[in-house]
Amino acid sequence: MIHPDGLLERAGAALAAVDRDPGSGLPLAERAARAAIRAGHAAAASTAERAWGHALLHKGDLAGAVRHLGRAAAWGTRAGSPQLTAEARHKLAFAVLQRGRPQAALREIDAALPDLDGVPAARARAQRGIVLHNMGRLDEALGEYDVALRVLRREADLLGVQRMLINRALVHADRHAFAAAERDLGEAEQLARELERPLTIGLIANNLGLMETLRGDVPAALRHLDRAERIIGAHGAQLGTLHQDRAELLLTVGLTAEAGQAAARAVTTYRREHRHLKVPEVQLLLAQAELLAGNPAAAGRHADAARRAFRAQDRPAYAELARLGGLRARLAGGGRPRVPVAVLDAMLATLATAGWPGAATDAALVAARLAADGAPYLARAAAATRSRGPALVRARGWYARARQHQARGDTAGTLAATRAGLRILDEHGAAMGATDLRVHAAAHRADLAALGLETAFATGRPATLLEFSERARASRLPATPVRPPDDPLLTELLARLRAVMHADRPSPARQAVLERRIRDRSRHLDGGSGTLAGRPASVAELGVALGECGLVEYTRRNGALYAITVVDGRARVHELGRADVGDLVDRVAFAVSRLARPAAAALLADAAARLDALLLGSLGLGDRPLVVVPTGPLHSLPWSLLPSCAGRPITVAPSATLWLRAQARVADDGPVVAVAGPGLAAAGPEAVAVAARHGGVALTGAEATVAATLAALGTAGLAHLAAHGRLSAENPLFSAIALADGPLMVYDIERLPRVPHTLVLAACDGGRPVVRAGDELMGLGVAFLARGAAQLIAPVLPVPDASTHALMLAFHEGLAGGRTPAEALADAQVALADARSAASFICIGAGFRQVRGASVDWAGVESGRRNA
Repeated sequence: MIHPDGLLERAGAALAAVDRDPGSGLPLAERAARAAIRAGHAAAASTAERAWGHALLHKGDLAGAVRHLGRAAAWGTRAGSPQLTAEARHKLAFAVLQRGRPQAALREIDAALPDLDGVPAARARAQRGIVLHNMGRLDEALGEYDVALRVLRREADLLGVQRMLINRALVHADRHAFAAAERDLGEAEQLARELERPLTIGLIANNLGLMETLRGDVPAALRHLDRAERIIGAHGAQLGTLHQDRAELLLTVGLTAEAGQAAARAVTTYRREHRHLKVPEVQLLLAQAELLAGNPAAAGRHADAARRAFRAQDRPAYAELARLGGLRARLAGGGRPRVPVAVLDAMLATLATAGWPGAATDAALVAARLAADGAPYLARAAAATRSRGPALVRARGWYARARQHQARGDTAGTLAATRAGLRILDEHGAAMGATDLRVHAAAHRADLAALGLETAFATGRPATLLEFSERARASRLPATPVRPPDDPLLTELLARLRAVMHADRPSPARQAVLERRIRDRSRHLDGGSGTLAGRPASVAELGVALGECGLVEYTRRNGALYAITVVDGRARVHELGRADVGDLVDRVAFAVSRLARPAAAALLADAAARLDALLLGSLGLGDRPLVVVPTGPLHSLPWSLLPSCAGRPITVAPSATLWLRAQARVADDGPVVAVAGPGLAAAGPEAVAVAARHGGVALTGAEATVAATLAALGTAGLAHLAAHGRLSAENPLFSAIALADGPLMVYDIERLPRVPHTLVLAACDGGRPVVRAGDELMGLGVAFLARGAAQLIAPVLPVPDASTHALMLAFHEGLAGGRTPAEALADAQVALADARSAASFICIGAGFRQVRGASVDWAGVESGRRNA
């Protein structure tokens, strides 16, 4: 039989083991508890049962944790030890809190405190701080942590200090005191390493991820969360909080689908672990995701469910946060809920007291829309958050200030505040290295951009409208290219993905895993040295650069389509009506794919004529060359099919500002390279012919590898790629060009040190972008423009027939003869008007810059056929 002292020593060792690593300490706690209970040793049983319950807490078994911690308290009472009872009760309080009963948790702690002093009392006070924090009472929580930390430091309780620093850091982060939070977490991680607590290091990484999310540093947050998932998962501990934090992070960059998936995983995990306290918090995240995704009804349902749960948990601050979510959803759905002023005031006061500046700002903006006199609420929203805090919070403050000016009829003030808010969000986006993060984060610009555009319309000044139409679009294409820093792991992952996709028997499951790893790895990268476009192009600047050309930029207002034209240095605004442009563009694409059928030709003629009349018929542009800045589905329109555009040089640009910058870019002196991908009979002869015409180099057959093509693109002044192309609508960064050893993807293009000044992408859908909110664009062609290409010739439709070869030869003949890309393409399209592929190509970017290159005679150059 084990001596009583040995039982107590064994229980204490189990408790210490669980503190270090709950997974490996759990079996020790079970054995120690059973041995102590068999021997009837109450003190040892209380200690071991407390260790057992503590381990189950970390493993996510809340029901088991409550059972064993309750037994620990009972054994402490039987042992006649108020301290053992109290220590079990304050640990029990945390388990009760996680089950969604904060008031009951407070009662457990308050009952335990009188029987504790010194370090145990400090730990109980810390537990009380956790409960108060979860109830949204941040100031009280911070006070409890400060008191407890002083005691623990004095007593040199390093483990207690480490825990306390983590908890206090979370309160600092919620209060947006990020420097203080970072200091606490840094010291806590140092202590965890000294104490050899690897799981705690994972939890600290999770909290660092949450802090960086709130601060707005997305790449840093992702790095911390991925590190946390590796460590926490390796120890078999709870991942629900990590899924929740990842969902919150993804929402900050507008990745609503991924955020919803992470939130759903968090809910499933919390429910499996019976951590009911956390479920309504995730329901709020689901409400935000649905709202950003344009589903206000679903957002309202999630917010209402969260509010009911928070009220049942007696968490009034969170209940008001959920009320705010419900009101925002109803307003977004076109409703106008009737809310008494007293209720609105109480909501604002509660959220402000809880220390949530972003939520308090949003609440004031909602109250301003609902109250008869919204001015005081707008003033409150604008006052506190324009100059401090994370970018998203400051931008909301500037939006409130803009709304405040608007309510006063101060147009200039409204526009100035809108500019300031958009500038903050653009700088925020520039810090993100991953293209998908920068593009999706533009969703947060929607309110500011819409307000600026509406105010610009109200001014009646075309120049102002052009400015805000520009500010509302394509903000994520940089003024100077953003090249991700060299990353050997990302390079290796791309090579492995290529090998899987090029294998005789590709593995879809393995491909999906590698794509996810590449996506996640790329998001770790910072924004590098790229800068955004800055001030939009003015009418005067455009007038000088356009010369005899005209510019037409399309924009929408309340469902109606408008055109802003710049001709001879003068801007005009034209209202075009409410026709379903997207349907007409789809009809054109459908008809082009079936041109062999007479009915398709009639459908194409009708749709093209209707688009022509709608888009250009009333603008008075004559037959001058055009720069077209589309919106929405117009980015995928083959413009040469419109009757008035036949033979007209046209170039398409994501924005007028980007066109102006591209047009000013000097053509490179680099060599000419032509590349042929596999599986196309005409591609090899085409590459040889193009290279010969310009005195360049052709890469064909087995020579046309990804590495050789990237090396050639990095030095060429003019490049021609003839290959199969694939646009990935789900993740445009995996759009690719097929080469001899596998696909060359957008991720590869983004890593080039430079790209050619002029590029011809003779690949299906090479010029068709995926259009996101705010006319943000992604795709193969966009990737080359983002890296610095001045002009691109590519199709916006599939090009499977033989005429592509002839079109490309005719195009390069004009190019070598001194025609600009837009002119050469228009000439070739007229010459081959009956060819289906001729209409599919458009010129994107500068368009009117001549290309440098040597000329040789076409004699003897082989021609060929492009197969489907």
